Amino acid sequence: MKKFLISVVMLLGLNSTNAFADTVSAKALLHQMSQASQQLNYELSYILIKKNSIEPLLYRHAHEKDQQFAHLLYLSGPVREVIRRGNEISYIEPGVKPFTIVSHHMVAPLIPMLNSKIDELSDYYDFVNIGRDREAGTPCNVIRIVPKDGLRYSYVLWVGEHSHLPLRADLVSRDGEVLEQYRTISYSVSDKLVKIMSGLENVHLPAVSDIPNSRVEQAPWKVTWVPDGFKSLEINRYRMVITDRVVENQMFSDGLFNFSVYVSKKDEHSLSNQLIRQGRRTLQTVTQGQYEISVVGDLPPRTAQRIAKSVTFTTQKAN
Repeated sequence: MKKFLISVVMLLGLNSTNAFADTVSAKALLHQMSQASQQLNYELSYILIKKNSIEPLLYRHAHEKDQQFAHLLYLSGPVREVIRRGNEISYIEPGVKPFTIVSHHMVAPLIPMLNSKIDELSDYYDFVNIGRDREAGTPCNVIRIVPKDGLRYSYVLWVGEHSHLPLRADLVSRDGEVLEQYRTISYSVSDKLVKIMSGLENVHLPAVSDIPNSRVEQAPWKVTWVPDGFKSLEINRYRMVITDRVVENQMFSDGLFNFSVYVSKKDEHSLSNQLIRQGRRTLQTVTQGQYEISVVGDLPPRTAQRIAKSVTFTTQKAN
């Protein structure tokens, strides 16, 4: 009986130690994933599953001489491509003249957290190793990325044990609903991709666009509350082509999720307290005095509503 009790105590202690080790190692696994996704030469064939659609995609990446090359190809419908050569991103879309901009991030449906800064995210998210599973025919470590404040969505991430690449990601709402899934069908890691991808240097793509600077130095409004970790970018002003309405917007990002706040003068088309959620995207519109405020982005509806209601105005008149 005594030996049995000692065995039970040792087993419980071992399980506690392993649980603690798994919690600590989740961050290390994400660091390995971040490094692998930026330095390996690989190809991912995956599908993006939404509520009413499935989008097949092919993503290739190569790293040569401290320069990143990447190519995302939509595999169904009209030809759509996003090409990265260093810090130049080119977009080829149907019905739109191809263009190139300077950026370090592709605005495209990539598997989440490919280029995330793990240490910065750890201030606002908990990383929990929840076990092992199989995806794309290979064993994976499964990690949950959970917001500490409960005001954002969370991810469940499948990271390959051998490649350290992200092979699946589920976007999960606060209620546990899966809003989107990125699921890899097949993948490969090969240095042969370097020769293929470096050939993009010789591909004729549009020259870098000279984007006009429409930054507003001062605006008569301010967002007074956002969840911790969201940083603001400059405020921009532009005129809507169809309605001729002047709109100001400011984007916010925490390195994992983004949202934008739009402010314009209220008119006969303005809608008060309108809420629309489609998958990961939430649109919350409120009116305040003579202004219409809209919050659009990857946020739970309650969070979007709180942000919209936090906008305050000064006595300065809008231009």
